[in-house]
Amino acid sequence: MHEIKVPGKLFIAGEYAVLEPGYPAIVVAVDRFITAQITKSEQQILSLPQLGLPNVACRFEGGQVIFEEEDTRLDFIKNTIAVVHQYLQERSIETKPFSLTITSELDDADSGRKYGLGSSAAVVVAVVSSILTLYRDFLPVSKTLIFKLAAIAHYQTQGSGSCADVAASTYGGWLHYTAFKASWLKERLKENGSITPLVEEEWPHLQIEPLEAPEELVLAVGWTGSSAKTASLIKKIEPLKQKNSTIYGDFLRKSRDAVSTMVEGFKQSDMELMMASLSANRLALLELSEETGGAIETIHLEKLIAIANCYGAGKSSGAGGGDCGIAFTSTDKLERLHKQWQDAGIVPLDILPATKYN
Repeated sequence: MHEIKVPGKLFIAGEYAVLEPGYPAIVVAVDRFITAQITKSEQQILSLPQLGLPNVACRFEGGQVIFEEEDTRLDFIKNTIAVVHQYLQERSIETKPFSLTITSELDDADSGRKYGLGSSAAVVVAVVSSILTLYRDFLPVSKTLIFKLAAIAHYQTQGSGSCADVAASTYGGWLHYTAFKASWLKERLKENGSITPLVEEEWPHLQIEPLEAPEELVLAVGWTGSSAKTASLIKKIEPLKQKNSTIYGDFLRKSRDAVSTMVEGFKQSDMELMMASLSANRLALLELSEETGGAIETIHLEKLIAIANCYGAGKSSGAGGGDCGIAFTSTDKLERLHKQWQDAGIVPLDILPATKYN
């Protein structure tokens, strides 16, 4: 049996703008994991015990993955298995049945509360990584290959997104990320249908650069008690892009400048620069929110950030509208920050950057 652990993620800076090709973000992998256990077996079985799906039989039929149980929660896994299977077939590798069990630490184990740590992306990466592990004797497996196969599967299922969360779950650590051109990927898949040449070529605009965090940097994470609906928030931005390209263009420029400044802060180990750029990105997102009525910052996120700013700098993480907020602070201030968050009804999460995992 092989066991693969894949981390979740948190967005640090560059949200929304990263959906545009060429605009950067910073994302970090966190030490909450999806675990995949895979072994060769007589019959292909998928087990998701936390979803009440302990033994789902599946088979390949006419190039499609068929699950014996219909459940929309299986869509990401179904498409991922199909993508990896197609890739292996294109490489003339004979595939064998496997038993795959997936468990998650990304949501709260007791209540099932979602923290917004990128579970769908982490599951896709875990499925790709675990299946490829069975065929390491027949093909070289790299992080680039895992990312591209996972990105194809994730995009085919969701139809949108930057895949920054896929990158974080694949590479780990802190990443300076620029998304590929989604329309290019869609067109290439449509015109070709073959996956192998696609994973072997350069993807337009894609950049994945590891960053080294300063030793004194402490990333604090607080949960607001509500989940965000990312898709609905993104939809509110679409009319602004169409009707007022000047305002949207200003947002993109401010987001890019804030992220670029933060990258310099990382590279120079300049905490003040990193905190200032975190606040600058927050202001850009607030302006976007005001123009769209998207409510990126809820009342709880506003409280979280106001407290964080007393001990460093704070910001929403990801789409906003709920889920988690973050703070850049220092070790000597962390306990007081957590205490004030608790007093304000914010739940401090015991989450750290995940720099190493298997």
